[in-house]
Amino acid sequence: MDPVIVVDAADIQPESTESLRGPLHAPPTLTGSERHHVFVSYSSTDNQWTHSIINQLESRRLQVCYHERDFTPGRTVLENMSECIQESQKVLLVLSQEFVRSRWCLLEANMSLFRDCLERKPIIPVLLEPDVPIPLHLCHLTYLDASDPGFLKKLLKVLYTPNQQLQSSTVVPFQPPSIYNGKALQPLVAVDEEELNKYDPGHFNDMNVPDQLHLIIEDQEKYKQAMRIINRVSEIHLMTWSITNKVLLTLFLLLLFIILTGIVIYLFTEALVHNPFPVSIGLLGFGIVCFYMAGNGLLFYGAIWKKDQKKNNLRAMQKAAGEANIILSEEKLLIGCMSNSKLSLVYVFLDGCKQEFAETFSEDGNAEDMFKKALKCFSSGYACCLAKRHFPFSLVSSGGHLEGGVCFCQYVSQQLRTEQWE
Repeated sequence: MDPVIVVDAADIQPESTESLRGPLHAPPTLTGSERHHVFVSYSSTDNQWTHSIINQLESRRLQVCYHERDFTPGRTVLENMSECIQESQKVLLVLSQEFVRSRWCLLEANMSLFRDCLERKPIIPVLLEPDVPIPLHLCHLTYLDASDPGFLKKLLKVLYTPNQQLQSSTVVPFQPPSIYNGKALQPLVAVDEEELNKYDPGHFNDMNVPDQLHLIIEDQEKYKQAMRIINRVSEIHLMTWSITNKVLLTLFLLLLFIILTGIVIYLFTEALVHNPFPVSIGLLGFGIVCFYMAGNGLLFYGAIWKKDQKKNNLRAMQKAAGEANIILSEEKLLIGCMSNSKLSLVYVFLDGCKQEFAETFSEDGNAEDMFKKALKCFSSGYACCLAKRHFPFSLVSSGGHLEGGVCFCQYVSQQLRTEQWE
């Protein structure tokens, strides 16, 4: 199995442009079915930057393959990508926000193509933007930074090095999935995010599994079932909000009608006794004050209600995420409720933590129930902490089931010091 490339700046010394053209840095020989030195995958929105790099590579005798020029018309994107990767020595990924959102999901959509790409071809990830959400299956790689002044020299150094020689210095073997344990994926955003008020719970797509989860979720029905649990919060909220609106509006109109009716009756009565002016003015002022106080009271109540409703809805979504995690934990996935319109996704193994619960509650005979209870109460917060890489307590030094981080049972233990089981 050929390894996956890891480009480290410490392993690549800057060289002059002239030296890169010399015989010691000539492009590797294409052998067998190879037609290209590198296949470049990028988003069309990054076309200008990528084509500038491609022109510089081709001016240095490197055979470059890219979709706009080299894909065969009439074939699917995946078929073209597969063939181009097979015919190229290396794969260059231009990572940007748009690439991760669109083209990377095409690569992940075909499991066999993705596995072949990782296991047989060196991958060179280029970070085009500093805040790009790194795809899960590239988390263990280091990157070439496009903003680095020595970027082109480092890239050429790697491309000029034959694959078999890369094994001795700048590459590591393909890692098993456990290396992604505890890694955050792209968050899920509510489909109605733009229409939401601050206190409205969002509605998430429960019909299709996101592209980034195709390689993780084996049973897609579990994912859909979990998302339906979370979406119940928004469905209940819409029903409650509708009823509350009607009640508040009815009370307001009733109060306004009583005040105005009282003013009219009193003015009419005073007019009958021929002393309408001073009393009428006073009564009118009193009515205005009453109306103003009633309106402000209603607005104040509405503000307090919205604030409480926001907290209640967020708490309900967190609880629903915990219930959903009882299902998703079997797929090594946890969801955390970050806000009313955004859910964090974390790829994490809980087998060790589940075994810990089994040993702790073995005498009670309810270890399975206690583990599900812990998932329901604490897994949403745990997923958010992993995604943000921040925990509300001092990190446990060692002994957990997550290398280099806090495992779920450690998190539950810490939380129970200040919180109670719900």
